[in-house]
Amino acid sequence: MALVAHGQIALLSALFNRHHQYVYNFVHQMTRNREVSEDITQEVFYKILKYRESYNGGAFKTWMFTIARNCIATHFAKEKDIYAPLENAIKEADNKATDTDEHTELLQALAKLSISDREILILNRLQEIKYNELAILLNSTPNAVKTKVNRALQKLRDVYFKQVTL
Repeated sequence: MALVAHGQIALLSALFNRHHQYVYNFVHQMTRNREVSEDITQEVFYKILKYRESYNGGAFKTWMFTIARNCIATHFAKEKDIYAPLENAIKEADNKATDTDEHTELLQALAKLSISDREILILNRLQEIKYNELAILLNSTPNAVKTKVNRALQKLRDVYFKQVTL
């Protein structure tokens, strides 16, 4: 990314090829909408190109996911319906005949979490972003992030086991 920031724009294609699926997966887990996820993923890489000079040489993944988080927040602010992703996730999980019951129930439980809890779990557990990188991304400390992840996991367990026993 440092080379892209210094004008070697053609190298952005290598970054795109390496990271676009991670961005898409994260965005899709947050929005639960394929078309919106594709659009936001494109927006993320457009902004990486547009704001390449603001890259300060830190962890590229952290910088990239910061841009992705901002794009998602902008999307939700424009939509003004923060509950749509939750409803879409539940519908999507209900409609997938190939999913196991356990997987469907887990998706439903994840969809019922707050956006911030869902986001931190997706970034940490699915995208495998470490606590220290998440701390930078969330403007926090690694210990605070670890606590947030553990609390979000506990909420997920509570929601999951509550719906399984119903």
